[in-house]
Amino acid sequence: MIGLSLITLLGVGIRLLMMVLIQQRRERMNRQINERLRTLIAAYRTLGGSFTGDLTVDPRHRRELPAMTDAGTISPEDTSATTDAGVAAGSDRARRIRDAVEAALSDIILLGTEEHVRLAEQAARELVAGQRVHTHDLVVSLRNFIRKALDLDPIPSDLALPMQGPVRMQASGGRGKEDGKKEGSEKAGGGGGGAMNAGGDMAAMGGTGMDSHETTSPPGH
Repeated sequence: MIGLSLITLLGVGIRLLMMVLIQQRRERMNRQINERLRTLIAAYRTLGGSFTGDLTVDPRHRRELPAMTDAGTISPEDTSATTDAGVAAGSDRARRIRDAVEAALSDIILLGTEEHVRLAEQAARELVAGQRVHTHDLVVSLRNFIRKALDLDPIPSDLALPMQGPVRMQASGGRGKEDGKKEGSEKAGGGGGGAMNAGGDMAAMGGTGMDSHETTSPPGH
């Protein structure tokens, strides 16, 4: 009986240990899958978050525009449209879009499938070569993979979805500066008002002290 009990306890212990190990491995795999899907969904939103406007990524930097103008790559007629208001490649929005797209491509190369990696590698090479890149093919591949991983029905074939491009970033530098200036002016105004109030209080206290001194002094003084 004692031997049978020991064998039974040993078998139950081994079974429990195996169940715990399998559960831990399953939880680890689920965390990895969730993190991978979360990253790919974020990349999909970055690469395909726009349906209108400029749906391509401009790889040029602002410092390249004067050199391109001097070399004759950009015509004088296009110089005003490129340098005055900072539109297209020279604007801060274009820089933000390019940086976000590059980060998304890096994540896809790290966690994407073979098809995703090939498309992301092609887009990265075009960016390095200074060519305008369209991300629609990569967006479609990501969309199909994510819907399949989430057990969703595929997109109906009779739908004519428009082409998708990188999401448009909002430049918040000017707004932040204006808020900072406004906050600074409010602080300065509050400080000035406090100083004026303090000065008025001191004047009032001084006047009260002089009046009390005059009322309590003898008539000869």
